[in-house]
Parts: sequence; C-alpha cells; structure tokens
Amino acid sequence: MDQTDHPAGGLTSRPFFGPQGSGGPGDKGTGLASWIFSTDHKRIGLLYLGVIGLMFTTALVLGLILRLKLMTPGSTLLTPQQYNAMFTLHGVIMVFMVVIPSIPASFGNIFLPLHIGANDVSFPRLNNFSWWLYVTGMVLAITSIFTGAGAPDTGWTFYVPFSERTTTNVSLAVIAVFILGFSSILTGLNFITTVHRLRTPGMTWRKLSLFVWSLYATGWIQVLATPILGITALLIFAERVLHLGLFDPGRGGDPLLYQHLFWIYSHPAVYIMILPAMGVISEIIPVFARKPIFGYNMIAFSSLAIAFAGSLVWAHHMFTSGMSDTAVLIFSFLTFVVAIPSAIKVFNWLSTLYKGSISLDPPLLYALGFIFMFSIGGLTGLVLGAAGTDIHVHDTYFVVAHFHYVIFGGTGLGMFAAMHYWFPKVFGRMYDHGRAAWAFWLVLLGMNVLYFPMFIMGLQGMPRRYYDYLPQYGSMQMVSTWGSWLLAVGLALMFWNLYRGCRYGPIATRNPWGGATLEWTLPTPLPHEAFEGDPKAPEPYDFKGINPDG
Repeated sequence: MDQTDHPAGGLTSRPFFGPQGSGGPGDKGTGLASWIFSTDHKRIGLLYLGVIGLMFTTALVLGLILRLKLMTPGSTLLTPQQYNAMFTLHGVIMVFMVVIPSIPASFGNIFLPLHIGANDVSFPRLNNFSWWLYVTGMVLAITSIFTGAGAPDTGWTFYVPFSERTTTNVSLAVIAVFILGFSSILTGLNFITTVHRLRTPGMTWRKLSLFVWSLYATGWIQVLATPILGITALLIFAERVLHLGLFDPGRGGDPLLYQHLFWIYSHPAVYIMILPAMGVISEIIPVFARKPIFGYNMIAFSSLAIAFAGSLVWAHHMFTSGMSDTAVLIFSFLTFVVAIPSAIKVFNWLSTLYKGSISLDPPLLYALGFIFMFSIGGLTGLVLGAAGTDIHVHDTYFVVAHFHYVIFGGTGLGMFAAMHYWFPKVFGRMYDHGRAAWAFWLVLLGMNVLYFPMFIMGLQGMPRRYYDYLPQYGSMQMVSTWGSWLLAVGLALMFWNLYRGCRYGPIATRNPWGGATLEWTLPTPLPHEAFEGDPKAPEPYDFKGINPDG
C-alpha cells in the first residue's frame, strides 16, 4: 500500500525522513532553526528523542568500558580516579539525561495531546523552553568533564561529605542537575494542564488511554518531588562555595539530612522512570492480544497509587544509616505496600493476554520482555525493602542488579517497545520484523547474562562501586562482561534496523497494528495540524470493527 488515507480526503506518502527530505510534521520548514525553535509538540518530542539517543549511546560506551575494566581483577585499563569519574558520568547521564526524560519527553510529547484529541500541549512555548533547558543541562554536565579539576568522581548520588570536599568539578555538575530538574518540572506541569484543559468533548476521565493516565501520574511526581532535588543540588553548591556547614560534619552539618533530601526525590524519580513505561505496555498488550484491557479502572488507579505511595518510602535506602526501629518498620511496610499496585498491573496485563488472539510482533516481544525483567526487579526489590535482608545486601552488587533489572530491564525495554510500536506512525515507514525479533532476543539474553551474576556476587558480599575485587569474584565478573557484549550487539542491531527502516523501509499504512486510540485515525506520517475540529472520543480499547490495514 503506497498511500495512506487522510481524514479530509487528501493523500500523502511522504515519510518524516524519507528520500524526499521531508522536514517533519506538515513540512513546516526544513532548516535547523525551524526545528530547535519549533513549538510543535511532535517536533519537540523528536528533538528529545534524538538527544536522548545520543546520550544513551554515550553512557552505553562508558558502561562497556567499565565492564571491560572489571572483567579481571587488578589494576587494568583505568586508574582508580578515572574509574570513579567514568562511573559517575555513566550514572549521571543515564539517570538524569536518559531514563527520567526518556518516554515522557519524547513519546509523551508526541502522543499525549493526540490521545486526548488535542492539537498541542497547553503551553507550546514552555514546551520548547523545557527542551532548551534539557540541552543546557546536558551541555553543562558534559562541560564539567573537561573544565576545573576534572570530571566529578562522587557517583551519581553526590553523597556528602565527599561531594563537598573533592577537588573535582562537582559544582558545575550539580548545577547541570538543577537545570535538568527544572526541565522535568516544566514538562510535568505542561502534561497535567493539558490533560485537565484540552481533552476533546466527550473525553471523560474513564475514556483516557492508560498511557495518558501514566503520564498524568508521572507529571504530579515531577511537579511535587523534583523541586526537592533542585534545592538539594543548590545546597551542595552553596556548601562548596560558601562553606555553610549544612551537611559536612566537620562544620557541624548532618550528612543524614542530605540522604533524606536526596532520596525524598530520588525514590519517586524511580516512578518517573517506570510509570510511563508501564503506560506503554498497557497500550501495546491489548492491541496485540486483540482484547480490551483487563481491569481498566484498576490499572488507571494503580498509576495514581504508585505515584502517591512511592513518595512515602524513600528511607528504605537508609536502613543501615542508624534509623530507629519504628522508622525502619514503617518504611519497610510502606515499601511492601507500593508493590501492590505494581503487581495489579502485571496481573491485569497477563489477564489481558489470556485467551487473546496474540500476534507476536516486535512491540509485543519487548512488552513481554518488560514484564519478565520488571517482575525479577520488583521481587528482588522486596529483598531490599525488608530490613533484615537489606542489612546483608546493602551496598553490594545485589543492589546494582536490582536497579538495572528495574530501570534498564523495565524502562529501557518499555522505551524500545514504544519505539517499535509508534515507529510507523512517526516516521511513515516500517522496519524489518525479523531483524527486530533477533535484536530483541540478543538484548534480553545480554541483559540477563550481564546483570544476573551480580545478584550472586551481591549475595556473596561483593561491594558495589569498587575499583578492584577479590579473585573469588573473577568468574562472575567475566560472565557479566560477556553479557555486556551480547547486549551491545543486540542494541546495535536494533538501532541499525530502525535507522534502515526509517530510510528505506516500506511505506507504512495508517493503522498497521489495528490500534484503537486516536493517533491511529490520523494519516501517516502525522500532519502538522492533527485534527480538523474536535474528534469523537473513542471507547478505550474497543477493537470492534478495527483491523490492521497493512
């Protein structure tokens, strides 16, 4: 099929980045300035996607170098200072520049307005400004590597008092984090306002897509929790410059105060990372099972419950810091409570698949991979949430494994699922399904070979963040490094397949997957003005009369 239907009767066959050189939605200019100063939510989402992809590749290379150094014990490849600096940069880039903005800033920007029948977000100029803030923070973070006394070496958590006393360029790095946080706040504010004010007539709260529900819950976390990160980053800067004595015990400060402030933001930030991915999975599974989502109300409610309860559990990161038994009991209990709405989602996804007419296309493969990896990450999180077991595995490789199963196995696979699901709608072309499946299996195998040995090493007592280790951990470290190579090959194949599809793939049809949400009623690729008038709000996940048109 060479052409796709336009609701108004027109025809288009030109993809976003096809051989005809289209500049983007509606061809509203093709120059660089028309992109970086655009207020079109679709272009801003693509700008985020491009820069996030660049930062992901950078952090991935750093991670591969770290794994290569850790392949064998002893002083190899890097000095201890270089290792600490590279470790810090890997964490800062992945957490603040890739995972937190990944799905909301890219696919959220593109598709949230379309899912509610709007032509843009509530504040288009603020949307463009948030992208510029993101780029500014990114540039400052990269600049911190090459200026001052060298790259920061504190780890991505910037723990005091070391972050106040080290001579490396921590000051510029925390200012970068402050600016990145401000960008996140503006995005969340824009999404909340858009959902409240710009829904098409008839789009009630119970007709919102579950992707919109996840972004709405995430927006509240961004608005309410991220300012705490900004304040904490500024306090580190003030401590280093003005020597105030807020956190440094040598000046009468309290380092535990810093830990509370940092984790009051950083644990809810985990849900900024994972909730949008859960929204993506909730979109994909009913489409490829050809069934309405099981338990729509509970999945929507569980997103809000995760956002609320997840903001109350921060101190489970501090069980070994000297808390009272009462506080340990309360925070451990709340940690188990927040697992309940996550389990509700997994149960409802599996129930949707039950007796469905399942089509194992690449988006569903990544969605199933998400459920598998997130389930392992979530269950091992309960080991850390129980104070008795956390005492033994705190600050070991067990924590590293759990974190990467949740964030990379969860948010990462959710992001890849979104890329494969919405690729034809955004770029107007289709990728090769066979290569996409091969890439998925390589990525899934690589992730497990890379991270699962870390659980074993953690249970054996291997501390995290160490430059060197005892020879008894050598075999597991080597297996883990082999896994990193498998993962890198899978990711390279995935990105190459998507790039090749973007340039040379067959023209995509309007609704190749048979989706029931509003974006699939629009032409492919998306026009500049998405809707002519107010579209009719569809029933959520009603597939009657909808068939893939490919």
